[in-house]
Amino acid sequence: MSAPLVVSIPHRLGREEAVRRLKTGLGRAAASIPVMQVEEERWNGDTLAFRIRALGQIATGQVDVTDDHVEVQVVLPWLLQRFAEMAQATIKRRGQLLLTKDGEK
Repeated sequence: MSAPLVVSIPHRLGREEAVRRLKTGLGRAAASIPVMQVEEERWNGDTLAFRIRALGQIATGQVDVTDDHVEVQVVLPWLLQRFAEMAQATIKRRGQLLLTKDGEK
């Protein structure tokens, strides 16, 4: 199995607000990517375990929320590893949108 794809997204929201935004925004973010669907999303405190299907392949991962950043780890099957750079950039961009304070750039 390959090493996980890791994305760290800094924020200034505090842990509780970051978790709240992620819980309400992840479904919308996933729905905006037509080739991907969330098959499982399980929160345990400030940690989300998930399983997604993309292009017929299953990827699993975890999101850890801290007071000042969110770390996303995704294990991609070999077929999806070709898209790792694109996935990393997309995760970071969409995460920053969810975690940026209103009006803050």
